[in-house]
Amino acid sequence: MARMGRMNPDSQSVGSAALPQPLALQATLFDFAIGELVRQHRDSFAPLWTVESWAKLMIWLALNCGSGSDPAALEGFAAALGPRLTSRMRRLYFTRERQELNLQVMADPAEQQLLVLPLDGLCPLPPSGPVIAVLEDLGLAPLLVDDQALWIWQPTLVAVPWRQQPGGAERPA
Repeated sequence: MARMGRMNPDSQSVGSAALPQPLALQATLFDFAIGELVRQHRDSFAPLWTVESWAKLMIWLALNCGSGSDPAALEGFAAALGPRLTSRMRRLYFTRERQELNLQVMADPAEQQLLVLPLDGLCPLPPSGPVIAVLEDLGLAPLLVDDQALWIWQPTLVAVPWRQQPGGAERPA
């Protein structure tokens, strides 16, 4: 419910500001609902933090929306969502927030590295201890390069390479 307080109908990603009031409300409701659906079910599809888990969520959504289970029907469902909504859903799916530490972790396995950022985008990150603890708490630590010398530490960003490439092969040292 805390997310509800953060909603601002004038700044929705679906461009609701230019829509008539009823359509703007519908767009805001859809944006909120799809975001909550993704957040509530993203931990249901193992193995977490993989492209496979993302695919399982998309198949689950397609089947629950009445799509067929054959490849053509699933591809049609994905095409109907469109790249903008799919990108937003994927970002939500692979992002976690730790408000008590003011941290956001963006861990899309299709990217070269995981990112840790302050939630507000302004404050400097805490020392390495809390950052590492969050990565361990989320189950990400075993998936990341151990050698912290390869991590990029900036005042408001930590970029950590994945241990394995999306296909499962070890990354070169």
